[in-house]
Amino acid sequence: MTETNPFPAEALPDLPDADFYAFEDLLSDPEKDKLAQLRRFLAAEVLPHAGTWWNEARFPAELLPKLAELDLSTPVQQGHSPLFAGLVIAEMTRADTSLATFFMVHHDLFVEALHAFGSEEQKARLLEDARALRITGAFALTEPEHGSDVAGGMATTAVRDGDTWVLNGAKRWIGNGTFCDYMVLWALEPETGRTRGFLLNANLPGVTRTRIENKTALRTVQNADIFLDNVRVPAADLLAGVESFDDTKQLLRGSRIMVGWQAVGAQLAAFDVARAYAVERLQFGRPLASFQLIQQQLVQILGNAVASTGMLARVTELEHGGYAGGKVSGGMARAALAKSYASARMRESVALGRSILGGNGIVTDYRMAKIFADAEAIYTYEGTYEINTLIVGRDVTGVSALR
Repeated sequence: MTETNPFPAEALPDLPDADFYAFEDLLSDPEKDKLAQLRRFLAAEVLPHAGTWWNEARFPAELLPKLAELDLSTPVQQGHSPLFAGLVIAEMTRADTSLATFFMVHHDLFVEALHAFGSEEQKARLLEDARALRITGAFALTEPEHGSDVAGGMATTAVRDGDTWVLNGAKRWIGNGTFCDYMVLWALEPETGRTRGFLLNANLPGVTRTRIENKTALRTVQNADIFLDNVRVPAADLLAGVESFDDTKQLLRGSRIMVGWQAVGAQLAAFDVARAYAVERLQFGRPLASFQLIQQQLVQILGNAVASTGMLARVTELEHGGYAGGKVSGGMARAALAKSYASARMRESVALGRSILGGNGIVTDYRMAKIFADAEAIYTYEGTYEINTLIVGRDVTGVSALR
């Protein structure tokens, strides 16, 4: 079954693209070619089916070998520019937020954790298969009672017992959690008070995985509740490079920026769909696009998308030392500002897009309803708007409103 949207965005080849300020011109020619290859893949393999996957709450595992052939795992690790890495996530989100979320959880958290903290033995054992999607990974940090405050309230424990670690506790909202082969799982060692990271084989005895049902966003993503009952993990699967909870911030900072790129992608999608609908849909005997209010709404969506892209392009370069020639202090606050700002603009953009489609904006046949619903997840995860705002407030005032 495929979507039957009578107003496809690609039907408007003679109008300007949503990349109105030509950020893609900053890419190298090979990166432009690679991005074009990704777009062809998404147009052929994802866009025609994403609505059905979403409606059925089904993850398309059969797509993984084709996705792996694109060789887009951790682009910066492969020598691509940070801007290219961000645009990959934006472009995936533009087609399907759920697919982009799977990609980010696996590559930007699980695979990056292997790069950053894995021992040479762990990398040799898992990295190649993970990059090629022969195995899939998840990132298990959030708990049933601890989201934004998990740093100071982690309840999952890890106790050393000879050549193994014994894990007990629970994790929640774990993307890819129902089917992943491994997860980077974080637990507190009570004896020392240190946070430990593990490459947890998700099929070990004592691991129970239950899919979270009845979601109204990211329905294709398989989020899970994870329960750990005296799970024995070999000492060889302790993440070798993790010293404390502060090590998670390196991963979360990068992931937060990539979620900001998702907010960009959602706005590009909203603009694509709303503009195509406005140009083709007739009301009162003329196209919707001929009405001044509709043009104003489209321009507002475009302006939000351009502003968000500019902010994310800059913060991505700063994170990887692009313009500054080295790391700059305040990285978490910059990531928090980019994510909170872009997600707020996104929320406005998708609401305007949904409004332009009228009644058709609440059915997934026209894509906008799905874009609108998925945006709420982007607004919330990797730090809510409020928490990210307070992180920036703490940085610019020197006073914490959190504790």
